[in-house]
Amino acid sequence: MKEVTFINRNQKRWQSFEKTIHQDCDPDKLADQYIQVIDDLSYARTFYAKSRITSYLNRLALKIHQEIYKNKKEKSSRLKQFFKLEVPLILKETQPQLILSFAVFILSVFLGVISALTDDSFIRLILPDSYINKTLNNIQQGNPMGIYGETSQMPMFIAIASNNIFVSFYAFLMGILTHLGTGYVLVQNGIMVGSFVTFFYQKNLLGTSLYTIMIHGTLELSAITIAGAAGFLLGNSFLFPGSYSRMESFKKGAKDATKIMLALVPVFLIAGFFESFVTRYYQDLPVIVFLIIIALSLTFIIWYFFIYPHKISKKLIYTLHETNHNNNQIEEINTLHIQKNQHLTSSK
Repeated sequence: MKEVTFINRNQKRWQSFEKTIHQDCDPDKLADQYIQVIDDLSYARTFYAKSRITSYLNRLALKIHQEIYKNKKEKSSRLKQFFKLEVPLILKETQPQLILSFAVFILSVFLGVISALTDDSFIRLILPDSYINKTLNNIQQGNPMGIYGETSQMPMFIAIASNNIFVSFYAFLMGILTHLGTGYVLVQNGIMVGSFVTFFYQKNLLGTSLYTIMIHGTLELSAITIAGAAGFLLGNSFLFPGSYSRMESFKKGAKDATKIMLALVPVFLIAGFFESFVTRYYQDLPVIVFLIIIALSLTFIIWYFFIYPHKISKKLIYTLHETNHNNNQIEEINTLHIQKNQHLTSSK
């Protein structure tokens, strides 16, 4: 059966399941829906293994499974489930957008570096003159990154965290203008970072600037780039609706992208904490302390946003496959019992 035929034949049934999942549904009805979906999933995995429909059925089966077995009395279970399952499964489907977003940002950083190297006045086109002049004054006083210590910790934390969250949601919402909108925000931020680093390189302070900036920048810049991926996802959902109507595809893409953005909020808060409460001590604490923070931050980003989504997806597929296998065995046993009873009845 062609994939389009398979989707057209079952799409209305799947959409009906999605609408009734979170309603007060009869457990037997939910169980029946679950069996139907994992049967469809097994078929899709066999014939359309790398298709989006297979990923969709994975997630639909997971939703029904969670609805059947969740403990409604546990108030924390929803939040735990959100970070442990929902967001990683969305990230698994968003890997192409993540790679594209990081590629655009990194290329933009290099563009900023080249521009700053070839034109000494370029940095003043990117950053305010007041900021540049203040930094030059700090360099003369032997405190090149002193700007991070000029404001009290808590006001600085609130301002930085708020600004970073605003920038990330701006990059995300610009996805409404397709890839061009989000791409513009990523290029703008990448050029700014490249120019900023080159400015310190020209002052023979590249090493100091890098480890100081990346104390908070590892999380902050990564999160902005992941927000860009959410923007690309939003744009993709409208441009490439696939088997869905354009509006239905956009609604689904917006919902998934919003979940990614909500998952980034704690990352921005931690990055803001580092920038406000830790970065200012770049001259007082051993460099190894900052390198450990950078390493742990980078490890977290790579693990949660790239490695873990693949692991949880494989685990889910294995679980659903085993469940389907067990259900088939139960069905075969029931069939044998029925046949045996029918045989005994006919013998009598």
